[in-house]
Amino acid sequence: MNVKRVSMLMLFVILAVVVVACAPAPTPAPTAAPPTAAPKAPADPSAAAMAKLYEEAKKEGALSTIALPDDWLNYGEIKKTFFAKFPGIKYTDLDPQAGSQDEINAINANKDNKGPQNPDVVDVGFAFAPTLKNDGLCMPYKVATWDTIPTALKDPDGCWYGDYYGVFSFAVNKSVIKNAPMDWADLLKPEYKNSIAIAGDPLSSNQAQQSVYAAALANGGNHENVTPGLNFFATLAKSGNLVPVIGDQSKLAKGETPILITWDYLALGYKDILKGNPEIEVVIPKSFVFGGVYIQAINKYSPRPNAAKLWMEFLYSDEGQLLWLKGYGHPIRYDDLVKRNVIPAELAKKLPPAELYSKAFFPTGAQVSAARKLVGENWEKVVGTKIAK
Repeated sequence: MNVKRVSMLMLFVILAVVVVACAPAPTPAPTAAPPTAAPKAPADPSAAAMAKLYEEAKKEGALSTIALPDDWLNYGEIKKTFFAKFPGIKYTDLDPQAGSQDEINAINANKDNKGPQNPDVVDVGFAFAPTLKNDGLCMPYKVATWDTIPTALKDPDGCWYGDYYGVFSFAVNKSVIKNAPMDWADLLKPEYKNSIAIAGDPLSSNQAQQSVYAAALANGGNHENVTPGLNFFATLAKSGNLVPVIGDQSKLAKGETPILITWDYLALGYKDILKGNPEIEVVIPKSFVFGGVYIQAINKYSPRPNAAKLWMEFLYSDEGQLLWLKGYGHPIRYDDLVKRNVIPAELAKKLPPAELYSKAFFPTGAQVSAARKLVGENWEKVVGTKIAK
């Protein structure tokens, strides 16, 4: 499905709920209404407050992040912009290909480490919110734009807060796959033998675990019963359709895994980066659209808490949010950006049409957490396939 050009008035996302049998009501993603008045002043922190925080961050002199590959939601440009804007802060880019569980493990393994191997911040799937809070792994902090983050998508104490959201898609290398799969069931067709990959290890990656959860929902399951999803992937593996490697942009482009189940913003980003060599088709499954939210948090044991806070203030400023939007992900403050009419027209034209999100199902944090646990515990037993790097 090609990205259509849409006007500003079609960008006001109304994320309705696809009812899933036996499932509690999902967390609604942000909704937006057309602006009815002149834009308000930006909700960004004051220059004085940022200058003071920057001075404290410079004293610490460094920032470590983890699991932020450059081609994930425009993080390459985000990182480049941040460190150009705030010189004097040394950067350590820890394990860009790590999964959400790896990030949690890194916090636990480095609680007493004052060096660069201790990540100051994490960007993890919604399912890990209870872990961050219940295990005391987060440092409460509310950014200046806190009030513009939807209440359902932030911890009231400031432990964690949503950062962006998207829906699952199939990224298809058209030079290898002539007839792209249009729905989950199509992936089972013999013509896709040795073609399909997921973007992570289901034992540790939020994206991979949610792929299985999405397949479960598409086949009659729910957050307490992910067996239909596990059986779906077991069938893919047994038929040879599932390639047992972690899919990424490189393998997609080379045709090693010409069909990749991944978030729409990543697929659209790959399409841009590859510039038609090869052509990438981005398909949103017809029968069931699964939406997912990621969250940010500051490591409670961060050796550089002021640098971490400066990073968060940048990400949740208008500038940071628009950089995420440039990577095709809907930033958590999307509604606020729309209401104040601060999304550049040329950027708005590149976004997926709003109707793609109007039928998406966005599970609650509790639902995602329950499903993630079941997938991790049962993948090896039911699917029996090790997904390697």
